[in-house]
Order: sequence, then structure tokens, then C-alpha cells
Amino acid sequence: MAGVMRFSALAPKTKNLLVAGGLTTFVFGVYFYTMRAVGGTDELQVAIDKFEELKDKRDAKEPNMKV
Repeated sequence: MAGVMRFSALAPKTKNLLVAGGLTTFVFGVYFYTMRAVGGTDELQVAIDKFEELKDKRDAKEPNMKV
């Protein structure tokens, strides 16, 4: 409760700066966490590479039959 009382005693511009700083920190934290989580494993790219490899092997075995 003491922290809330100290916060309310601050000037309005100071409160706005603290809130803006906290929100900015939160947004950047979520952004970097998400980018790290998404970029950590590229399962889709691995699947695409595997598909391309199998497709190339199949095309090498079969004659080129275009109509």
C-alpha cells in the first residue's frame, strides 16, 4: 500500500513517464520473447526441406513425363 501512496504523490508528468516506461519495457519484452520462441525452432522450414529432398529423389528416379 505504501508504494501506491508514493506513486500518487508524484507529479502527473512523472507518473506518465513511469507508466510509459513500464509499458514500453513490457512490449519490447514480449516482442523479444516471442521472436526468440518462434525463431528457436524452424519446424516448417525443416519440413519443406525434407519435402524438397524427397521430391528431388523421386524426380531423379522417374523419367520426365510432361504432357
